[in-house]
Amino acid sequence: MSPTRRSLLRVGGLTAVGLLAGCVANGGGPADNDTTEPGNNTTNDSLLDPGNQSGDPAGGTRPAGTGGPGVTVVHTDEQPSLPLEVAVTVTNEAATDDAPPQLEVSITNTSEQPVNVGEGRAIFFQYAIDDREQLQLLPAGEAYPTKKGCWRLTDGIAITEEYRIRTIEAGKTVTEKLDVYALKGGDGCLPVGTFDFETTYTVMNEKGEEQKQDRWGFTIAME
Repeated sequence: MSPTRRSLLRVGGLTAVGLLAGCVANGGGPADNDTTEPGNNTTNDSLLDPGNQSGDPAGGTRPAGTGGPGVTVVHTDEQPSLPLEVAVTVTNEAATDDAPPQLEVSITNTSEQPVNVGEGRAIFFQYAIDDREQLQLLPAGEAYPTKKGCWRLTDGIAITEEYRIRTIEAGKTVTEKLDVYALKGGDGCLPVGTFDFETTYTVMNEKGEEQKQDRWGFTIAME
């Protein structure tokens, strides 16, 4: 991990914290931008935001038929120096009215023995926030506070204070899906740009004592 690529990432599981992650989408549409010249009842389209001429509540970040920019994985770190192989893939490239963009994280035990690894949520980037504090990755399949068709959180997400340990059997792969949400404080329903995520993997013995630790992360682009 290049020290200039990303700063330390806050990930759920080590402290109890209510992450305020809410914002309403930009409600500006054509009605707010229309101008009428004397004797002319037509809208002056040249004064509309070029990225939002349809009155799109996402502020011009919505390709036709979707609810926001598309997501791609543009970088992954070298594998951690642990008996684990980690990967991330895109399972839902662009948001729709029914679902946000989605990623899947997989962890494979490359050893011949079971591996205990923690923290059990953080290793899958659950509740992770990117280094720019624009996006949050949340466990898929849950209902989170948003406005319909806009994947910006409108309320806080609480993370419980506990440390979970996940046991992965020898040679087995475990996966978790993550929905991509925008945090409070930006324009539109999803931001554009590149976003870095990083987390810590701690391998433990049967007593829950730390044996070895390393970090791994990835970068996604929203465009």
